[in-house]
Amino acid sequence: MKIPARLQPLVEDGLVDDVIRQLMSGKEATVYVVRCGDDVRCAKVYKEANQRSFRQSVDYTEGRKTKNSRQARAMEKGSKYGRKLQEQAWQSAEVDALYRLAGAGVRVPKPYNFYEGVLLMELVVDENGNAAPRLNDIAFTAEDARKYHQVLLQEVVRMLCAGIIHGDLSEFNILLSGHGPVIIDLPQAVDAAGNNHAESMLERDVNNLRDYFGRYAAELLNTKYAKEIWHLFSHGNLTVETALTGHFKETNKAVDLKTVMRVIDDVRKEEEAKRLRLAELGLK
Repeated sequence: MKIPARLQPLVEDGLVDDVIRQLMSGKEATVYVVRCGDDVRCAKVYKEANQRSFRQSVDYTEGRKTKNSRQARAMEKGSKYGRKLQEQAWQSAEVDALYRLAGAGVRVPKPYNFYEGVLLMELVVDENGNAAPRLNDIAFTAEDARKYHQVLLQEVVRMLCAGIIHGDLSEFNILLSGHGPVIIDLPQAVDAAGNNHAESMLERDVNNLRDYFGRYAAELLNTKYAKEIWHLFSHGNLTVETALTGHFKETNKAVDLKTVMRVIDDVRKEEEAKRLRLAELGLK
């Protein structure tokens, strides 16, 4: 096919050898299947802010930090330069999240490069080597629905233990590869410790999974995994090995928010220190 203008710089610089076809066009990006040497990968071309149906929201970007104070001020003022920086930060957020989550063992596409607003990453395929379908395109048996629901709950927990909440998780951004579900589309990823909306976003992600798989296994509609997971996390008791029950008893007891945020911050710092140690050992 004709090489799209946004991919031309990657072809000229030798990062992409050929563009095979367009895979999909979504609310935030267009994805192409490309050839890089002997490998077939995908290239995610982010749409400009005025072309996206998914608008950046302070609910998502809250807690994201910019080290350069001049850039931070420009982003706060919303100047032309600041908007450009916000757009770059929105795009790079997915790259950062992918590397961080891959390092934590979460099933996400492997990132390879981010260049000129284009993310080169693994092409997720099914057992026949074709592009993997989204969950929304598949009908499940009750047994498979229960199985994949549990698998994805564990992925959500693993993400949370790494300090990240997807923020827009649903059957539309989970692929079913030949090795199981793979979570995609993370530019709106939320910092679990630094975002005041983290709890509600986690709850929405988990409840989206409940509602979708509950179409095939109705008993899942009565579970309360979202509240159980957040309660465990906010009290420092959540690990990737935690056995979840789906049960949670509501309480009217007042919550000490300062203590909760301190616990979350401690978890985040511990995960960051672990990531730095792995990076020093060359295991990032």
